[in-house]
Amino acid sequence: MPKHEAGLGDQAFAALQLILPTHLMSRVVHWATRSQLPWFKNTLIRLFMRGFGISLEEAQVQNPYSFRSFNEFFTRALIDGVRPQPERSEYLSSPVDGRIYQTGDIVEGRIFQAKGRHFDAVELLGGSSERAAPFLGGRFATIYLAPSNYHRIHMPLAGKLRETVYVPGRLFSVNPATARALPNLFARNERVAALFDTEAGPMAMVLVGALFVGSIETVWAGEITPPHRGQVAQWSHVNEQGEHALSLARGDEMGRFNMGSTVILLFGPEAVQWARELKSHEPVRMGQRLGVLKS
Repeated sequence: MPKHEAGLGDQAFAALQLILPTHLMSRVVHWATRSQLPWFKNTLIRLFMRGFGISLEEAQVQNPYSFRSFNEFFTRALIDGVRPQPERSEYLSSPVDGRIYQTGDIVEGRIFQAKGRHFDAVELLGGSSERAAPFLGGRFATIYLAPSNYHRIHMPLAGKLRETVYVPGRLFSVNPATARALPNLFARNERVAALFDTEAGPMAMVLVGALFVGSIETVWAGEITPPHRGQVAQWSHVNEQGEHALSLARGDEMGRFNMGSTVILLFGPEAVQWARELKSHEPVRMGQRLGVLKS
């Protein structure tokens, strides 16, 4: 069966997740990955590096056992300048290391997930039609981060923060198998949406939680989840001035996943054009040219 269609294995994995206590499992992982017991965190790091072939040659700290916890190792910083941004100011850069899952148009408010699967832009952004309106008829890109990837998230272009939205939900895996099999996946999982005003107009960066990813941070709010709230929460930044106003340049860190997950970018109509060379399931690196602003 083609890899873009859900097979029996995909469906079985999705069905299993429907009955698993995913939030409880993620809380256990959250605790374990923050343990500073030397023997425990060093064992986790050693097994993880061996299992996923991790190299630290681009990391600021290159001794794996110098990290105080597994989570500090997992969210390690890169050496300054090791991922240069595109030279031309009108280029968008990839916000993360990962794989392009899908790119395309937002048609009738729906975003393509996988063959036969779509999810709703309004629902993705917390159920607000007003919040989603600028993106209807626009473009999206979905980038999947595997456990082996660098897990800090950076700005694809300069922007001023307008709103932060927390949306409660499940914590299903976001790997391609689950995306093929589970309807409405990205609008069902817990997520944090950051909305910016940019040269290209409104931009949304949606940080989607996943199985074992019960913790999402931003540089302006720190750890937003946990705790896992039961309702949508929003913070407006439009009236913040001076030192309280947050403007980030292209390439600046804006957040991080404490374990791997997915970033979804949303832009309005005629705002951006994705690079022609982007293909589904192809790897991208933070700083790589992702697209161009449309003049």
